[in-house]
Amino acid sequence: MRKEDCFYLGKIVSKYSFKGEVLVKLDTDEPEIYENMESVFVLLGRNLVPFFIERCRLHKSALLRIDFEDVKDEAAADRIMGSELYLPLSFLPKLSGDQFYYHEVIGFRMIDAVHGDIGAVVSINDSASQVLFEVDKEGKELLIPLNDDIITKLDRAKKEIHVSTPDGLVELYLGE
Repeated sequence: MRKEDCFYLGKIVSKYSFKGEVLVKLDTDEPEIYENMESVFVLLGRNLVPFFIERCRLHKSALLRIDFEDVKDEAAADRIMGSELYLPLSFLPKLSGDQFYYHEVIGFRMIDAVHGDIGAVVSINDSASQVLFEVDKEGKELLIPLNDDIITKLDRAKKEIHVSTPDGLVELYLGE
């Protein structure tokens, strides 16, 4: 399994018991849908390694307590501590309407209400406090805030995101 074919589920943040159980901080708004998983991919070095789950359950809201089949003591738990967990993209629940996953809109055209086609979405920058679309317009990078006030429509069939950007934002980047 390639990392590009998977989504980040969370990270192993601590041991739970001397029997090898671990706690995973999930990166999701709906932790309950991951309560009954049978397996996950654990990133070890550069490789995604399948780990089979004996038992998993929610622990204090956004933490998932996992008992892996092959992790039965503290030393084994220590070896996977801090590792990231992934699942295949096919496990993501389907979204409808204007909801989308970040990876889903890469390559979509961004259509502004005033300026028309302002480029293609090349990535989503979520490392700052404001999540941004990174859009490429003929070699120029535009940073467009990702929020519900700006996104007016998502057209999956045409692979377009329609936006209404704040006055002056597009001009700032394109020098219009």
